[in-house]
Amino acid sequence: MELKLEVVVIPVSDVDKAKEFYIDTLGFRADADFPIHDGYRIVQVTPPGSACSIIFGEGLTTAPAGSAQGLHLIVDDIEEAVGELTGRGVAVDGPFHDDTGAFHHAGGTHRVPGLAPERPSYGTFAAFTDPDGNEWFLQEVTVRAPGR
Repeated sequence: MELKLEVVVIPVSDVDKAKEFYIDTLGFRADADFPIHDGYRIVQVTPPGSACSIIFGEGLTTAPAGSAQGLHLIVDDIEEAVGELTGRGVAVDGPFHDDTGAFHHAGGTHRVPGLAPERPSYGTFAAFTDPDGNEWFLQEVTVRAPGR
């Protein structure tokens, strides 16, 4: 059985502000904007090259705005991606790697500034937040692990 992650719901406080950030600032593709009725609106956007979209709007989740954490965008070149986002006005923390050499810890603990030593695939990260504080990471993947 195949199970494909295709949508992640992001809690936001201001739908139009979030739409502007994700489309105009980050460059995500605008897929849909359905204002169904007062208090129920669905906006779907997709990161360039991704098979998974994000949805935000009104009446979609009871999670507090800004509470999404650990969302990952995979990039081939972390330095290029950080430069592009910074050029678009996004405040980016990184690149950095975790002092364990594995996946990053929650929050900012154990972060070591700079690229991971020898720049292994999956080892270097950068982070930013959307206007509500939803947390996003860039993760550099140059060679996929077996089975991926």
